[in-house]
Amino acid sequence: MKILPSFFCLLLCLSAFPSWADDGKPTNGFLGLQSDPNPFSSQHILEFWGYHDYQGSGDYSNTLRLRYYQPAALDNWRGTLRLDTSYVANYGPSEINQTSGSYSAGNTMLTVWGNHPGFLENWGGTLGGRIIFPFGNNGQWTLGPQVGQVFQSVEGSHALLNDFSPLMRYLYGFAASGTPLSNQPPPLRRLGLYPTLGFNITPNTQIRLWDENGVYYNTAGGGWFVPIDAMVTHRFNKDFLIAIGASKQVVQTYQEYNWSVYGKFSFNF
Repeated sequence: MKILPSFFCLLLCLSAFPSWADDGKPTNGFLGLQSDPNPFSSQHILEFWGYHDYQGSGDYSNTLRLRYYQPAALDNWRGTLRLDTSYVANYGPSEINQTSGSYSAGNTMLTVWGNHPGFLENWGGTLGGRIIFPFGNNGQWTLGPQVGQVFQSVEGSHALLNDFSPLMRYLYGFAASGTPLSNQPPPLRRLGLYPTLGFNITPNTQIRLWDENGVYYNTAGGGWFVPIDAMVTHRFNKDFLIAIGASKQVVQTYQEYNWSVYGKFSFNF
């Protein structure tokens, strides 16, 4: 399976970044970045998202999403659990019986990632995975692994480049037991690449690239989806953040959407 060598390649590339000196003290690293040894928040985070997507051919999709982050710990393992659930309204010429105000269940998914100090001690990245449940997912189960790392600026909010947070995730879909295959779209088989970059505009305002929407490759039938994705975030205080973003496809040999606008309200507690 071609995806496995890709994961090992990314793992080696991330672990090769110079981030810590031999005596355990941080160095300036590459582009003034150093690996974040503890990229997990100790706070719970609750987010309310809204998306308006244009699929092409006059078809649109509106999505309301609830997202929750839960800190997690097991012995020396530290990580994060993320739960997403949503309602979706699809409407347009191909959705004859649907309107923009008629919502139905969307994807519900659980994502877990973390690290253990005894595993690749000098690496500092995270390993994890995602599962998408079959309700609201066209009757399909979808699951797969992910690997990522966070590199923070040594100058903090005073630097132009705040962070580089690459993530790679592979998703493999299959029909739920008892679901007629004739009624199903092709199973999702997709590699997702998120070369996330954060730039400081002010100490409390950032522009983030490829944070919410990444680059996708269809491993089942081939084809790339490459968007330009940008999101502006502003933190009012330690407990409240808002964001607004937009994404536009520039390469679409694999169909996702033509353009998307979205925003969120984020609460820390």
